[in-house]
Amino acid sequence: MAIINPKQTVLDLIGYADIKINGDRPWDIRVKNEDFYKRILSQASLGLGESYMDGWWETEALDVLTDKLLRAGTDKKVISFKALTNVVKARITNRQTKARSKKVAEIHYDLGNDFYSQMLDSRMQYTCGYWLQAENLEEAQEHKLDLICKKLNLNPEDHVLELGCGWGGFAKYAAGEYGCRVTGYNISQEQVKYARDNCQGLPVEIVEKDYREATGSYDKVVAIGLCEHIGYKNYRGFMEVAHKSLKDGGLFLVHTIGGLKSATSTDPWIEKYIFPNSMLPSPAQLAEALEGLFVLEDWHSFGSDYDKTLMAWFANFDRNWPKLREQYGERFYRMWKFYLLICAGSFRARKNQLWQVVLSKGGVTGGYQSVR
Repeated sequence: MAIINPKQTVLDLIGYADIKINGDRPWDIRVKNEDFYKRILSQASLGLGESYMDGWWETEALDVLTDKLLRAGTDKKVISFKALTNVVKARITNRQTKARSKKVAEIHYDLGNDFYSQMLDSRMQYTCGYWLQAENLEEAQEHKLDLICKKLNLNPEDHVLELGCGWGGFAKYAAGEYGCRVTGYNISQEQVKYARDNCQGLPVEIVEKDYREATGSYDKVVAIGLCEHIGYKNYRGFMEVAHKSLKDGGLFLVHTIGGLKSATSTDPWIEKYIFPNSMLPSPAQLAEALEGLFVLEDWHSFGSDYDKTLMAWFANFDRNWPKLREQYGERFYRMWKFYLLICAGSFRARKNQLWQVVLSKGGVTGGYQSVR
């Protein structure tokens, strides 16, 4: 049955979330194109994001708006054909093969090191910071790196394998502060180039290969922000790579965003514009993948810290936008603002999680001492 009044339907949906059209509160929506209502109902989150990029609507507080929509369950009430198509594709194909995994590197991570340097901290950390005792982004990211090193019980005798090493921030910190040797794998050309320069003079090797191509035997293994790009069909293989690479008694730490429910695909707008072929693991999916391979030593959840991290990234990005405007353009600004702030709202609503999971090969003799 056709929807007779798209506008009223949208008003009813967002009304449950205490959101008004053309209201005077920061999170209210100001509509500039009346086709907005039809687009939202037909395309759901993809239509919401693209219509924002097109300037069809505005709000002063995208993060608050997202928090309210998610807490009211609005995302479950409108499902687009595109979302259903993504689910079907994920079921019948492996969207995170070696060849397809390069797409996210080319589209997202190879945007330019100069671009990311305007948004991130000085160590170029593009994962959640740890804000327990931090007062700013720089401290939060340093505390995150130190937390990981302490959880891995790093020492100068260790050789660490990092699967997906980003711009080399962890490798540089672990080698410089803890004296260990690090070998990192990454498929992003831009990140590899930066990481090699970043880690000059330290016992760090950066290999431009897929994590599945890792070779050698290591005392510790770490994956920070890689698991979100692996895909549910490859979680077991990911765990097997870490297992075969790790010496008996060694530790493996996974730092990842997680979802509350097992899924096989991601949000259509995020898939199209930000992280192609990505998806968030659930506790059940990770547990099934590690079964019979590792002893689960520790599972630390601090997803609310990602809200703070994303808001800090947006503040940097917004402040430095005049330096970037000519190269990237206004539509990119709206896309990136939408991305950072809806993600902040999603973590604030506790829809998305952030976990650090510590696993051991064979168990830690005498028991593992959790670090917080």
